[in-house]
Amino acid sequence: ISLNNAGAYIDKPLEMAIVLNTPFTILRTLDVQAFKPKKYYTEKELTKLYTPVKHFESDSTFNEKNVVVIIVESLAREYIGALNKDIANYKGFTPFLDSLIAQSHTFTNAFANGRKSIDALPSVVASVPSLVQPYILSPYATNEINGLGSILARKGYKTAFFHGAPNGSMGFEAFMNTAGYQEYYGYDEYNNSADFDGNWGIWDEKFLQFTAQKLTEFKTPFLATIFTLSSHHPFKVPKAFEGKFQKGSLPIHRPIQYLDYSLKRFFATAGTKPWFKNTIFVITADHCNQTILPEYQSAVGNFAVPIIIYQKEKPEAIQLDSTVSQQADIMPKILRELNYSGDFISFGTDVLTEDRPFAVNYYNQTWNYYEGDYLLQFRDVKTVGLYQYKQDRTLKNNLMNKAIEQKEHMVARLKAYIQQYYNRLINNKMTVSN
Repeated sequence: ISLNNAGAYIDKPLEMAIVLNTPFTILRTLDVQAFKPKKYYTEKELTKLYTPVKHFESDSTFNEKNVVVIIVESLAREYIGALNKDIANYKGFTPFLDSLIAQSHTFTNAFANGRKSIDALPSVVASVPSLVQPYILSPYATNEINGLGSILARKGYKTAFFHGAPNGSMGFEAFMNTAGYQEYYGYDEYNNSADFDGNWGIWDEKFLQFTAQKLTEFKTPFLATIFTLSSHHPFKVPKAFEGKFQKGSLPIHRPIQYLDYSLKRFFATAGTKPWFKNTIFVITADHCNQTILPEYQSAVGNFAVPIIIYQKEKPEAIQLDSTVSQQADIMPKILRELNYSGDFISFGTDVLTEDRPFAVNYYNQTWNYYEGDYLLQFRDVKTVGLYQYKQDRTLKNNLMNKAIEQKEHMVARLKAYIQQYYNRLINNKMTVSN
């Protein structure tokens, strides 16, 4: 048993201490460096600059729509033709997603908070980004959090997680339990090893069909989060699909096309079910992967992912939205769509109603902070870069010594964000009740 897997055996995060004995815990955390408190600002100054405490109030009745969140393995924005129309003669590798984007509210300027699969789940379903180290593997994984599952379960939702890998892989089952998900459907529940891909789990097309059928058995309203896997290295497709997809320029291009086909089949099946019309679908990636376009070979492109929100019964929401957004925004955005009223902690924003939406990620000992048209790069205690990244996609023109006012504003906001993030993790203040 590992630290992150302990969550599969408990009802409350603090009960992990019962599952894990002291000597084991010490040995497993010898190489894990705990955060040190940050003291950039006083509490009064800090709250004015940035707070993750959300106070949602709605005059409308809570909307009991079903919610389906699909996290796609390695679905970089680069692979999607509809999100790269500014690149001449580039069609991408996702014809179905291109058609879905034409019917969705899609954030074209969205970013992953991390670079690994294990980083994505806390960001997407609990608005807790994995910055500096994966949250699931950190000393703070025992903290109490307000996950989307726990919030909606209190509203009477059935909550479930679907992932076709062997049960327990990457600590997903344990984390989703602490995030309030009541049921887990994985390789064991699928129960047909004939559809195993030989590496990671059940082929996406097969598992997504299983998921669509299982959702039809659920009592509504429900929350389901799905994590695909077939577009993972070693980038294979089922034998039945050999020769059916264009080779592309990178090994990942064929499995991305297979994934796109699998999503097409999933939506075709789901579209025949009675729950489909009353469902919010959100599609994003866990992280990016192989790249060939120069526009994506930068600190910006390395985190560029789609966030697609599809609602059959809400055509007025259809748009390509260039507002800065991130994985951590998905939970508050869903709660706002449902007319949720209540207080919770989120390190993202509801980008449609809050001022100054932003995105944050961390890579190579550098903080990347995106706001408006600017990217700030911050390392240790100093700024190392400031770019107008939307027009300077390869980050050639460093403005840190020119746009001084913009730099100072962004540094202050980022420092406040870091202080809130570090200190709340350290002090287990990741819920309003704490």
